[in-house]
Amino acid sequence: MARPGANRIIYELRERIQHLEGAAARPKAVLPFGVGEIDEKLPGGGLAYGAIHEFAGGGAGAVNGAAAALFVAGIAARTKGTVVWCLARPDLFAPALAQTGLHPDRVIYVEAVHEEYVLEACEEALRFGGLGAVVAETVRLPMVVSRRLQLAAEGSGTLGLIIRRWRRQTEASDFGHPTAAASRWRVSVLPSEPLPVPGIGRARWLAELIRIKAGESTDFIVEACDGQGRLRISSDAADRSDQTRRSVPSG
Repeated sequence: MARPGANRIIYELRERIQHLEGAAARPKAVLPFGVGEIDEKLPGGGLAYGAIHEFAGGGAGAVNGAAAALFVAGIAARTKGTVVWCLARPDLFAPALAQTGLHPDRVIYVEAVHEEYVLEACEEALRFGGLGAVVAETVRLPMVVSRRLQLAAEGSGTLGLIIRRWRRQTEASDFGHPTAAASRWRVSVLPSEPLPVPGIGRARWLAELIRIKAGESTDFIVEACDGQGRLRISSDAADRSDQTRRSVPSG
């Protein structure tokens, strides 16, 4: 004789399996970067909605951490609708985010006392649905928590963007631990785009795609986001790519 509640458990498991099978059969919506060299390396041609994606700076420094946040802000800027940004340290500079196209009137900031509350708020926002994107800043992202966030994103179809921020170098090693994120990126600052006259050119980043489901790792040298969140492959990188193509003998 079946135990009380056993039928309910079996029913829920069957529902979950059907949901997963249905999700696998349907092509996922994606948010393209609008840059051919990047989108052609991403399954489906962009970052998958209904999934979480991880981003970190190339080290524990504040400069690279800021670059990673601006990289994420540019992605969020290209979505439609309200963006919820969950954080424990209120040190974001809103005018800088606005320069990437993410204007203050689109963003709801959720400030939490502790980091675990940041992740709880992120999960609630992902489950809510109807948002352009949900951003969360966190030092650590345990596998169990990342799975909960991934399931919440899948259920609502929302784009989840997780920024890994560290206060000290020892915390950066946590970025190497596995998570349920669909992709993992590392963003580092490079010397700015050279100008023909004295001055500071457009900022440049090394965007490393460390891991992506159903794809391969790669990296890109890009010019920082413009006022609409769009990236552009650096002219130096494009020139080197053209030279490489010309040097490869045709078959």
